[in-house]
Amino acid sequence: MGRFFLIDALVAAALFALWYFSLAHYNRHKGTKALRWVEEACSGRGRIVEARWFGSCRLQARMGFSANWLENARVTVLLAPRPIPFQWFLSIWRKQKETLTFEADLDYIPGFQLEVHRHHWLTHKRRAGTVGKNWSITRPGPVVLTTRTQWTQELAPVVNALMMSRGHNLLSVQFRSESPQLAATVALDALSGRESAASFLNTVHDLATGASTSRQSSPDQ
Repeated sequence: MGRFFLIDALVAAALFALWYFSLAHYNRHKGTKALRWVEEACSGRGRIVEARWFGSCRLQARMGFSANWLENARVTVLLAPRPIPFQWFLSIWRKQKETLTFEADLDYIPGFQLEVHRHHWLTHKRRAGTVGKNWSITRPGPVVLTTRTQWTQELAPVVNALMMSRGHNLLSVQFRSESPQLAATVALDALSGRESAASFLNTVHDLATGASTSRQSSPDQ
């Protein structure tokens, strides 16, 4: 009896070890590939200075750019906890997305705090025979819901740059006075190669440029 229990325990441990190391290798391959796309998208204007893994689900890399429009830049890839079955299933149940976040400091301290989250609302299809057959459907432009009681002029260039950027559906964008002063997060599934990574970096550049424009247009300057 005890011998069979020991054999079962050894088999279970071997299966778990095989699961863990296989999916940890998969995560490392996926994270490294995403970083390589970002570096290739820089087209020689930026490169990865240092990359470091934190466990098997988080990869962080420092980047250096030839131009000084961004400082202390770093990229963080957050992957699903595949090596741990319970945590992986829990993340699936919570619908947590794998993400890539670009963080950096600007060449000045932003004079505003801004946190933007993009959401999509979808409706279910109408059933045949329901009331409302003569509905008139229109396609409105982007709608901004804000908690600010006053919409200052310096926010307009940043929000306009965000609304005009169609290269990527950013999950969130943050501007703040503390480091990192700019943070932009995109779903990892949205990055499928060098071109999509370049589009994401162009969006980040547009946001940084919009923040610089807001500084120049600020009445306090």
